[in-house]
Amino acid sequence: MATFLRSTIFGLATVAITSSPVTADDALTPAEHAAGWTVLFDGSSTAAWRGYRRAGFPESGWIIEDGSLRVVAGGGGGDLITKQLYENFELELEWRAAPKANSGIMYRVSEEYGAPWQTGPEMQILDDEGWGVDRLDGHAAGALYDLQRPAEAKVTRPVGEFNHARIVMRDGVVKHYLNGVKVVEDDLDSADWAARVAASKFNAYEGFGRRAVGHICLQDHGDDVWFRNIRIRDLDAKRPGEIDLLAGDRLDQWTVYLKDDAPKESVFSIQDGVLVCAGRPIGYLRTHADYTNYVLTLQWRFDPVTRKGGNSGVLVRMVGADRVWPRSVEAQLQSGRAGDFWNIGEFVMATAEDRLSGRNTRHTHANERPVGDWNQYEIIVDGDRVTLVVNDEVVNEAWNVEEVPGKICLQSEGTAIHFRRVRLSEIR
Repeated sequence: MATFLRSTIFGLATVAITSSPVTADDALTPAEHAAGWTVLFDGSSTAAWRGYRRAGFPESGWIIEDGSLRVVAGGGGGDLITKQLYENFELELEWRAAPKANSGIMYRVSEEYGAPWQTGPEMQILDDEGWGVDRLDGHAAGALYDLQRPAEAKVTRPVGEFNHARIVMRDGVVKHYLNGVKVVEDDLDSADWAARVAASKFNAYEGFGRRAVGHICLQDHGDDVWFRNIRIRDLDAKRPGEIDLLAGDRLDQWTVYLKDDAPKESVFSIQDGVLVCAGRPIGYLRTHADYTNYVLTLQWRFDPVTRKGGNSGVLVRMVGADRVWPRSVEAQLQSGRAGDFWNIGEFVMATAEDRLSGRNTRHTHANERPVGDWNQYEIIVDGDRVTLVVNDEVVNEAWNVEEVPGKICLQSEGTAIHFRRVRLSEIR
C-alpha cells in the first residue's frame, strides 16, 4: 500500500480558510482511492468540518497555517466536528502540540450535551513531559482518556514535531495507534467497558461511547495544536467501483475446482450471507474473471462451534491450469500463520530474506483473533507489490511481483472455514 505520510515544511505563513470541495483525487493515490479513503483536510479546505453545535466553520480560533489546521491558543474557536457521521471507520492524521499543550481526538460524538467529551471517547493529545505526566498514565498522549492507559511500547515525538495518530473503530472495538504502535485496544460493547465508564466521570452521561454513529471531533482545549494530513475511510461504505463477490448470496461469479470428484455444493455453500467451506475434499473456489490490480477485503473464521483451527488461503493472480495448487501468490490463512506468503509455481516475487524459508515468507507478527472469531483480511495487489493487512495491521509485503491478470481463489484445505464480506475494488 502506498505510504500515507507526506512531508510538509513548517513555516509561519497562514492562508485564508476556504470552503471549496475536498479534492480527493489530488491527495490520494489510486490504491488509496480504491481502498475507500477520503480526505478530511488537504491543507487548504475546511469543507468537511463545522463547529460543535454550529452550522458552519468557526470564524475565529482556527486558522490554516502552512498546510496545517491550527487551533490558536485562547482563540475561542471551540471544538470542530466532521459534518459526516461514522460508525465503523479508520482515521489517520498528524498532530503536533506546543509546550504544555492539551487536546484530543474524539469519536462517536453527538451534540445532545454541551461538550463533545460528554458523549465521545477521546484519544488524548498531550505534552506529557511538559505536564509532568507519566508516559503511561491514563491522561497521557495516546491514552483512551481516563479509561485506558497506553501500552508500554508507546512512542512519542519531541514537542514541536508531528506525531502520527491512527484510530480504527470496527464492530465496537476501537484501537489507537501512535507513531505506528498500537497503544490502546478496547471493546466498547463489553461489560468491562461498561464497568469502567460507570466508575468514571462519564457515568453522568447516558450512553457515553455507545452510540452507533457519531462525529469525529478535534478538541480546542485552549492551547496551540496543529493537525494535518487528515483522512478517513468509512468501513461500511461502498468503495469506488466495488464488486461484491458474494452478491445475492450466490456463487455465480465463481468456479469450483476439487481434487476429488465430489458435488461442489457439498464443499461450498452460502448460508445467511456466509460462504461455508467444508474443507474436504481439497480444492478451491476461483473467480471467473481475471483481475490485475485491486484492493480485496474479506472476513474469515474457522468453525465457531468446534473452535478448531486449520488451514486455508487466498490465492491472488492465479494463472494457468486448475490444479492443486495452481501458480499464484498465496495469502495464508492457516491458524497462527495468517499473513504469511506462499509462492506457488515459482511465481516471480521478492520478500524479506530474513523471513523467507523456501517458498514461505513468515509474517512480521501474529495478529489473529481467537479461533472461531471473525478476522479481517485486506489484500492490496498494486502493480509489482502485494501487501497483506490482518485485522488492520500490515503483516507482510512482497515486491517485484509479476504483474499479470489472474483469478482469485479461496482454498478448501482440510478444515471447515467461513468467509463473508468478500469485496473487490480495482485500482485504476
